[in-house]
Amino acid sequence: MSSPRLILIDGSGYLFRAFHALPQLSNEHGEPTGALFGVVNMLRAHIAQKPEYLAFVIDAGGKNFRHEMFPAYKANRPPMPEDLRAQVEPMLAIVAALGIPVLRIPGVEADDVIGTLTCQASASGIDVTVSTGDKDLAQLVDKHVHLVNTMSNQKLDEAGVMAKFGVRPDQIVDYLALMGDKVDNIPGVEKCGEKTAAKWLAEYGSLDNVMANADRIGGKIGENLRAALGQLPLSRDLATVRTALTLDLRPEQLVATAPHTEDLRALYTRYGFRAALRDLDAASGATSDASTPAAKIVAPTTPAAHVEEAQALPEAPAETRYEAVMDVETLQAWIARLSAASVFAFDTETTSLDAHQAELVGVSFACEAGHAAYVPLGHRAPGTPAQLDLDATLKALKPLLESRDHGKIGQHGKYDMHVLARYGVEVQGYRFDTMLESYVWNSTITRHDMDSLAMMYLGVKTIPFEQVAGKGAKQISFADVGLTEAVAYAAEDADVTLRLHQALRPRLESVPSLCKIFDEIEMPLVPVLARMERTGVLIDAARLRTQTYELRKRMHETIERAHASVGHSFSLDSPKQLQAVLYEELKLPVLAKTPTGQPSTNEDAITYLAEHHELPRLILDYRGFAKLVSTYTEKLPEQINPRTGRVHTSFHQAVAATGRLSSTDPNLQNIPIRTEEGRRIRTAFIAPPGFKIVAADYSQIELRIMAHLSEDSGLLDAFAHGEDVHRATAAEVFGVARDQVSGDQRRAAKAINFGLMYGMSAFGLAKQIGVGRGEAQEYIGRYFTKYPGVRGYMDSVRERAHRDGYVETVFGRRLHLREIHSRNQGLRQGAERAAINAPMQGTAADIIKRAMLDVDAWLQPLHADARLLLQVHDELVLEVRENCVNEISEGLRVRMGRAAELRVPLLVETGSGDNWDEAH
Repeated sequence: MSSPRLILIDGSGYLFRAFHALPQLSNEHGEPTGALFGVVNMLRAHIAQKPEYLAFVIDAGGKNFRHEMFPAYKANRPPMPEDLRAQVEPMLAIVAALGIPVLRIPGVEADDVIGTLTCQASASGIDVTVSTGDKDLAQLVDKHVHLVNTMSNQKLDEAGVMAKFGVRPDQIVDYLALMGDKVDNIPGVEKCGEKTAAKWLAEYGSLDNVMANADRIGGKIGENLRAALGQLPLSRDLATVRTALTLDLRPEQLVATAPHTEDLRALYTRYGFRAALRDLDAASGATSDASTPAAKIVAPTTPAAHVEEAQALPEAPAETRYEAVMDVETLQAWIARLSAASVFAFDTETTSLDAHQAELVGVSFACEAGHAAYVPLGHRAPGTPAQLDLDATLKALKPLLESRDHGKIGQHGKYDMHVLARYGVEVQGYRFDTMLESYVWNSTITRHDMDSLAMMYLGVKTIPFEQVAGKGAKQISFADVGLTEAVAYAAEDADVTLRLHQALRPRLESVPSLCKIFDEIEMPLVPVLARMERTGVLIDAARLRTQTYELRKRMHETIERAHASVGHSFSLDSPKQLQAVLYEELKLPVLAKTPTGQPSTNEDAITYLAEHHELPRLILDYRGFAKLVSTYTEKLPEQINPRTGRVHTSFHQAVAATGRLSSTDPNLQNIPIRTEEGRRIRTAFIAPPGFKIVAADYSQIELRIMAHLSEDSGLLDAFAHGEDVHRATAAEVFGVARDQVSGDQRRAAKAINFGLMYGMSAFGLAKQIGVGRGEAQEYIGRYFTKYPGVRGYMDSVRERAHRDGYVETVFGRRLHLREIHSRNQGLRQGAERAAINAPMQGTAADIIKRAMLDVDAWLQPLHADARLLLQVHDELVLEVRENCVNEISEGLRVRMGRAAELRVPLLVETGSGDNWDEAH
């Protein structure tokens, strides 16, 4: 006979985790419901298990005995978000209506109540499940107690704690004390993370023994340990969950009562929980009201911001079958199955995240939810059975993978396309990418990696890579993972990718403009970017080495000037020494402080101080030189691919909320061009013999988009007649004839044109152009007098943002504004500024993506003569054969100019040269 069971629910923990993990929801009254939605689903899952005993434990708030031990305990915690605070009482009302005992005991924390009840229940022969996501409670685990994270389906028994944290449950308190806790403000050993804490405890067994052997631990971390010895006992005490509180109840009293059906029905109806309402009515024999408004996903909880009705998580497949393909017959059967499917998901497993270096280890497929296969091709773990021949398998798969008629689904499939291309397989028919489906649906609601999407849209906790390959220094290559683990991991990737597509595609189809963005811009762009990444760009490493030498010389000279400016030496790389020199010695004003209350030495603060003393200017120069060296002149030569002799950046579509592309490894979109030193770096991006670098750049594209959106007659006329808009603005603002506008006045007008477009205040404008705030405000007034349509557009877009919770580009891409109804004025105003700017930045991003598609299609037959290399915001960079430069330049102007039909013409400027800098 099994033992009775007690489930203790960490209500405080789940409320916070649900708030941050799930989409922002609101009901028809605009009340936030996202955290409620998550907690209610979790509670229903526990009730369905019918435990003998059950309780919902939540913090009572206020100070407790730990604050008496350590007044700074939890001092760094920010206040509870307003939208979360509003859900606490409704949550308690739902818990009570469900008949679940609620424990909220003043003076102690929920963890201590859970700890005490766990200890009492275990002593009485009751098995205990602690439902939590909090690692602190892992110290309670023993043979009668385990943790379960209902949101991730993760269960931790004694072996699970050891596997997850690298320490036994009885070592968790010592583990927490060594690491400290920034959230709770528990001091630990500086720079001691999970690996170090686990290593010390594995070697010495306990915190006391670690402290006793502190002198034997070398290096900086040993110094940090010895410096922390005086506070570690306190940290351990703070981290220890109390298990002997005096409570007025016993575990045996925690029996759930029958739910209060009418109260629950009223609550579920009010908060739009249709699935819960249907289950409630089915259990009671009633009929649910189909007219009950569902909760709505919003960005964030705004009364009218409607993105979608909250959908219940799709049902999991009735069974999951993941199989290894180990023979030709099974492979052929799968090829036939995939060929008969309308679309199928695929994924590769490799030895590296660098697609240009990675070796193929295996391929997985799925065309039916819950049924997937993994074809291992390069596993080398001891005992691995014979695998299919890699070349023969790819030859068999090649017709299917290269067929345009067989649709493919991937998750960040550009990577897989790169890998397969290196093995002679050019993937065609790539129709759906779940990362991009999520990104187009809502670019701000979550991260777009598979693990995050699986949790959000499927309620599935996927197998993390670290679970099969380890982590840190002990992580092994996927080629060394055992076959059983590899099949479970790899086949799940394909299965989940297919299921994500099935969940996300209907959402996109419900909003035609978003579906069009996905089908006509984002997906067709994937192979274009793949070709650009594969082509890479030629780098003059010798020139960069020369620049490194010269920049380091400039850095040394700047250090000497900085020392001379104050009369002694100090480190320009040390924030602490800079604080002492700037604020204590020079007595410069403190503009901003760090989170710990120290005067800030960040770039904004130093830039402000540059008006008061020479030293801040020298610090900025030094940092600029140092960044160029570390990021570009030293780093780029190291990133030249030995096989191709080129640098291959990675372009990312699903990062910037506005739709702009970003670039990493290396980032080639942020090379500074406002300084001579930054521009020199572009001289190292060269054309091979017989070719030129051609650059094509949109002129003032965001101002032109503003003219289109605002329909301001002054802006429309200026662009229609080819006028210099900045000069025209300067003439109006400064009251001079256009031919009398000075260079400084034009630069100030340019700052006004772009600054107001980005929502700049009079204070910000005054600072940028070096005038008083009153004078800047006067300039703004004159600007809006000249361009009243711009003011009207700004006002209307703010109204739409508050009404809808999002704004749109010309082509229908949406940017959701999470803080548009925040009670925090700063956050709300930031969202309003984003509302004004996002349609312009997003439309510019859409336009150049459309241009890239047109240009790429035109260049494909001419690949030997012209190749796209880079996209940098509003600019395309190409490699063009010398005798084709004029033809290609003209073709670029035509195709980029027709990428959008606006009320003003799109002007494209081109240039060419032996390197990127000369092309400007």
